[in-house]
Amino acid sequence: MITAVAGIAAVGLSATACGAGGTGARDEGPARVSAVAGAAAASPSPGPANGYRRVDAVRLLKRDPAVSAAVKHELKPCGSGDDYPVDVSYGDLTGSDRTDVVINVLTCADAVGIGAYVYREAGGSYRNVFKAEESPVYAEIDQGVLTVTKQVYSKGDPISSPSGEDVIPYKWKTGRFTPGKPVHTDYSGSVGHEPSAVPAD
Repeated sequence: MITAVAGIAAVGLSATACGAGGTGARDEGPARVSAVAGAAAASPSPGPANGYRRVDAVRLLKRDPAVSAAVKHELKPCGSGDDYPVDVSYGDLTGSDRTDVVINVLTCADAVGIGAYVYREAGGSYRNVFKAEESPVYAEIDQGVLTVTKQVYSKGDPISSPSGEDVIPYKWKTGRFTPGKPVHTDYSGSVGHEPSAVPAD
């Protein structure tokens, strides 16, 4: 299932396999909303001046029934420590007065994105309002827009060298994320050439 590396240089994604962050896959259509029992502000600590509250991302994922068993199986510390392969971002995606949370889950060995999720705080608990588990992919907050990047591989491409990428913007409308027009980029096979972005039909 896991065939690609999130965070290829052409996209400028800096996902680290054993950091406090993550990666994910794209879910076609509106995301399924699910309550996360007992995951409300799992011992969050106050953040910087913007007022976000840190969440226990691993606990949030493990208690979320919307997260697949396959992703939960891979959600283990990298090495002998307590360093999980998740990336966590905080920002405004849903227009709430609370900060939204984007979590990407990666593999330890290759930093391949295997799951991307958005959680919205409501009533003291966090609800899963977006998930993408079609590896490889990485979700980010780009000026209030959820952007999901998926590496594209042609036959024979090594894991380290995808042929291109698809970037899909998602905007929050009427209580759910709606996908916008994707942009496809073919990576150049020549050193020194910049890939050109071509909007998908």
